[in-house]
Amino acid sequence: MKPWMLLVGVGMALGCVAGQLYTAPDSCKGRCEEPYSKEDECHCDAECESHYNCCEDYYEHCRPGGHCCLRRGLRGAAGARLWEGFSSSHDAISDQELLQVSEQLYGADHNKARPQDITINPQYRAAPDETDDQEDRSPRPLYAFVNEKLFSKPTYASFIRLLDNYQRATGREEEVTAEELREQDTFLREVMKTELMKKLFAFLHQKNRYGSEQEFLEDLKEMWFGLYSRGNGEKDSSGFEHVFSGEVKKGQVSGFHNWIRFYLLEKQGLVNYYSHNYNGPWDSYPDVLGLQFSWDGFYKEVGSAFIGCSPEFEFGVYTLCFIARPGRACHLSLGGHSISIQTYTWTKSTYGPGKKYIATAYVISP
Repeated sequence: MKPWMLLVGVGMALGCVAGQLYTAPDSCKGRCEEPYSKEDECHCDAECESHYNCCEDYYEHCRPGGHCCLRRGLRGAAGARLWEGFSSSHDAISDQELLQVSEQLYGADHNKARPQDITINPQYRAAPDETDDQEDRSPRPLYAFVNEKLFSKPTYASFIRLLDNYQRATGREEEVTAEELREQDTFLREVMKTELMKKLFAFLHQKNRYGSEQEFLEDLKEMWFGLYSRGNGEKDSSGFEHVFSGEVKKGQVSGFHNWIRFYLLEKQGLVNYYSHNYNGPWDSYPDVLGLQFSWDGFYKEVGSAFIGCSPEFEFGVYTLCFIARPGRACHLSLGGHSISIQTYTWTKSTYGPGKKYIATAYVISP
């Protein structure tokens, strides 16, 4: 494993030209109705919904309240569409099946935190017009207590070993060592031992997505760990790095949707929790939190994360939605509560015919 490389520029200046505001490349802030450009990482024009390539904060900035409409609207025309490349009604994954299988995965998360394993301090709840002001309204850390015995479980331990394998700045090519490749294999091997991932494979096998567990395992490695370029043509990113470890692009935090990563960096003093804009309805773990924070001086305006789930749960649920509803809201049920996951494919490169990398995956926080 590589030691963590701190970026220079904790106080990086984001100069303003008169009348112009800095805009992150994966954000719609200041970009609503901006003309489509194939060079953009994601889009904010009126057609992005129909092309499933909107930025993750499109509804916050361009269509306030749109997440609710999205969740209900896609159950009609879009929700009825068959998964790309599958025309057989037997192979199609219906909305009802997604609700059922997500409840099965939720019930199979035997490694999740117990209520006494984690104590959080959500503190200040930010209004929609307060999430972008970068004001720290919560004096205490988010995590008051975490039972770190959780981290000795095989899936947690192998997950944590992956987190320092990345340079967070996009535009810098990732150098993957033999040891890091072994760590990827170990993590995949450990999660595939769990009942949760075996249930996910059984469902996808039934739907003719994979012929064998080995085929599924190999595809997981490519879709999550395969490298592609978010900037300057360098192979500087992967779905796993973006979603679970987090990246910094042009002075803004990008991705970073994992509670374990957040806790470990907050404990080191590298993450500063500011506020939350959403707190899920669950009274046990996993729960969901929408939050604002800074990472070594780089800001995340709206991030969402499961709290207290096992690595295999998050990995499995995001994989399910990426396969079943790529580029669309994926409606699930966890413990009787509705939740939606948004995933996007990386459109600029592939790893085989019809095989696309994961660009991002996250919980939609209303």
